[in-house]
Amino acid sequence: MQTQFDLGDAVRVTRNVRNDGTYPGEETGALLIRRGSVGHVVDVGTFLQDQIIYSVHFLDVGRLVGCREEELLGADEPWVPSAYEFRQKVRAAKTLAAKGETLVAVGSIGEILKVLRDGPAGVAYHVHFDCLPGRPLLVSEGALMAL
Repeated sequence: MQTQFDLGDAVRVTRNVRNDGTYPGEETGALLIRRGSVGHVVDVGTFLQDQIIYSVHFLDVGRLVGCREEELLGADEPWVPSAYEFRQKVRAAKTLAAKGETLVAVGSIGEILKVLRDGPAGVAYHVHFDCLPGRPLLVSEGALMAL
């Protein structure tokens, strides 16, 4: 397998890293590293022979954590921060409609399925709303609020 990053490379984590139960001394689910943080690759390995895992040392918090390749960007690559992240619960801040039909009322609860940082109109999200089962919507950041 070809790796994207080498030992010593500065990388940025694209989503919050939480303890999956393998980080000693912290509760399972505890936040280990905030999205957007920069660290340095100190080792490269594999998981299940098909996923590249980088050991990344985050000096500012003094932690060494394993990150999958798809969770990392080069530290010099453009980074657009987002207000929400994958699996976060949110509320609709506005009525969401398509072709004159109201799909989601203000205050409806949804869950972020995907964060899209590189759109022409800024950060947007694929959101699944409880009131619209099986139909995720593409929603701009300004149309959402924290739960």
